[in-house]
Amino acid sequence: MNRIQSKLQENKKLLSIYFTAGYPNIDDTVPIIQDLEKNGVDMIEIGLPFSDPLADGPTIQDSSTAALKNGMTSEVLFNQLKDIRKTVSIPLIIMGYFNPMFQYGVEAFCKKCQELGIDGLIIPDLPVDVYHENYQSIFEKYGLINVFLITPQTSDERIRYIDSISNGFIYMVSSASTTGAKSGFGDEQTEYFERIAKMNLKNPQVIGFGISNNDTFTQATKHAKGAIIGSAFVKFLKANGPKAIKDFVHSILK
Repeated sequence: MNRIQSKLQENKKLLSIYFTAGYPNIDDTVPIIQDLEKNGVDMIEIGLPFSDPLADGPTIQDSSTAALKNGMTSEVLFNQLKDIRKTVSIPLIIMGYFNPMFQYGVEAFCKKCQELGIDGLIIPDLPVDVYHENYQSIFEKYGLINVFLITPQTSDERIRYIDSISNGFIYMVSSASTTGAKSGFGDEQTEYFERIAKMNLKNPQVIGFGISNNDTFTQATKHAKGAIIGSAFVKFLKANGPKAIKDFVHSILK
């Protein structure tokens, strides 16, 4: 069983943290992953920086730009992660855009992920039907879970299609905007969370976008299996550096 699937079976609400590989400094990737696990994070999304990150808000865009300037590439990331499974056991997911994976070679990229112990990929700009028709067999060959995003605008029909070809979790985007921390969720978002929960999908849902503190984490996980924090953590890293990770995680899980 894939590590993501095992983690989803645990009787707890899950905290997943996103950060950009190679940020704030090129060599911070592995220490950040190790510290996040040590302090109780359940899953980690490692952002592969890209020059045109359409789904990301300004905080993550800025971190991508900085990481690229630092010299981060697919090859550098793979080299950094070559021994990661000697020290880290929680699920690791690479989140990135399709172009760098396509340039690397989709099968070669997936094979490398399997060798390193990566459990899944999140590719916001890879349409679900293109994946289903052209790439699903490759992902399955290398034991990788592909995680799809849904938004409040995604039709029920589309959600059920995504659910039918998924085998991990569904990434529920909390709003129709780009990523970024918010202070709380309104009635409209809460109704959306409840509506999806009532669909009884076979894959659990994890909510992302707009989660930044204990309150929003608690609100989101009332209706879903877990929540993802990205922008708020990247901002924290910029302000405090990787050495203060314990403070951030404990403020969410208090």
